[in-house]
Amino acid sequence: MNSKIARLARKNVQELTPYQSARRIGGTGDVWLNANEAPDSGHYSLDCSRLNRYPEFQPESVINGYAEYAGVKPTQVITTRGADEAIELLIRTFCEPGIDSILINPPTYGMYEISAETCGVATMKQALDVNFDPDYDAIKAQLDTVNIVFLCAPNNPTGNLIDTAKLTDLLSAAKDKAIIVCDEAYIEFCPDASQVSLLQDFDNLVILRTLSKAFALASIRCGFALASNTVIGLLSKVIAPYPVPEPVAQIASQALTEKGIAVMQSRVTQLNGMRNAFVDELNQLQGIEKVFPATGNYVLVQFNNSQKVFSLLGEQGIVLRDFSAKARLENCIRITLGNAAEMNSTLVALKSVLS
Repeated sequence: MNSKIARLARKNVQELTPYQSARRIGGTGDVWLNANEAPDSGHYSLDCSRLNRYPEFQPESVINGYAEYAGVKPTQVITTRGADEAIELLIRTFCEPGIDSILINPPTYGMYEISAETCGVATMKQALDVNFDPDYDAIKAQLDTVNIVFLCAPNNPTGNLIDTAKLTDLLSAAKDKAIIVCDEAYIEFCPDASQVSLLQDFDNLVILRTLSKAFALASIRCGFALASNTVIGLLSKVIAPYPVPEPVAQIASQALTEKGIAVMQSRVTQLNGMRNAFVDELNQLQGIEKVFPATGNYVLVQFNNSQKVFSLLGEQGIVLRDFSAKARLENCIRITLGNAAEMNSTLVALKSVLS
């Protein structure tokens, strides 16, 4: 790297450690259970007749389809390039660089902090409580010093959910002070835990969603923010002029039809069944200290010796996500739900290693 050119970059970018996505970390193998991806891919048709034209700013078919699916008004929806873009949009919209702060609750999804750092916004950290749930009282005590609070539920990677009564109290305390963001990227796997109904009462609540997980469309990068008309209007000022490529809009629209949603729900039923069976098997194995709440399409497991497990399964071509270097997640590995054959291979390998 040309050091003189690098010095032209903003100081925080020079010092930034980028998010280590599954693809960035890499690996070799035949069974990929490290990225919380769906184990199958749907089939979609494409009309290429308009590829020479810029796409709609917010494609009506996508917005209306997702609004109907989520149970909100179309004016409460904005679609983004994955939920990751929505995270950055919120920070750029509601935080002054070098002045304002966000609050996160580690251990949790790493892109909240990365996006804030990229934007020159400080990150305050309030650790999850002893049960890995948000410490709502501690969060409330800091509302005068932060502009956005990010809550992930199901939390990645621990799987914990949000207490609706406590969230309601937090939203009331944060009124006219801070935006409360509930990241529901995995909510299809536990839909009854969604907080979307609170949008009708709180204009400082934002819900993040995605088609990457249960809808099995990680590659098209299509996410959503659900919020009040005011928040959506502000985000619309900041987002790129053509954020949704035409092929993405076509595929997303098909996924959000009645047929597409039925396919997604069938996938969720199958994956949840495999997850529950997999957890039952894990709980019978020696060498496992803890299996965290399994509410998404992944299971976080604490082993006696995660390095041994990660290494030996890797040698067998099974790629997992190592979280052992994260605070409070010593010896923890996250295992994505694959197809039946992949989960059987993983279980056989674990039994072999842990015996």
